[in-house]
Amino acid sequence: MPKHGKNYRNKNAEFERNTLYSLEEGIKITLNSAYAKFDESFDIAMKLGVDPRHADQMIRSSVVLPNGTGKVTRVLVFAKGAKEAEALEAGADYVGADDLVQKIQGGWLEFDKTVATPDMMGTVGKIGRILGPRNLMPNAKLGTVTFDVANVVKDIKSGKVDFKVDKAGIIHAGLGKASFGQQKLFENILTFMEKIIQLKPSTSKGIYLRSVTISTTMGPGVKIDPLNVRSLVK
Repeated sequence: MPKHGKNYRNKNAEFERNTLYSLEEGIKITLNSAYAKFDESFDIAMKLGVDPRHADQMIRSSVVLPNGTGKVTRVLVFAKGAKEAEALEAGADYVGADDLVQKIQGGWLEFDKTVATPDMMGTVGKIGRILGPRNLMPNAKLGTVTFDVANVVKDIKSGKVDFKVDKAGIIHAGLGKASFGQQKLFENILTFMEKIIQLKPSTSKGIYLRSVTISTTMGPGVKIDPLNVRSLVK
């Protein structure tokens, strides 16, 4: 198992790893633990009381963060006619149909998110084996298969985050950058947590929010008290 560097060890020694902190205090500690020369991402990991093996407990959705993610997202839209024009006006980086399918089949993947109008899904299905494993396939559950392409493109560009619970019942997401500062990160986390709590399956029994950990790209994880987070959510 690789050893952590000196900077990590020093930051790790500045707080109690097994203490559950309030969200406000935890963000402060996490930001103080960011030591890289680049603007580190601010990440969250949550263990939920769900069993993803059951379809009714599979949590997958998206949320638009009030302060964005700090990342530039390249959006590709599969659309024709008026919807193609709408997508371009909304800020999509690439818009097309069969021409984009052929380009992707040739190995081109210079985009981060995809959107498609429902009538284009038959065409998009031709490259499902390419897009699917890379989590680039348009998905109705995430709102990326829609005729409302303009608003979806704007949401993605302004900070829409997709998330999905993994086999262990854990959700990972990037909620901003260390440079955002405490208040903006606090707002992003609360918005994200509100969505997670809204999605609690009726079949989920016992404790739903089992653990919450926040960290920057290079820094150590800081444990947050789930009860404190729950009390902050409206």
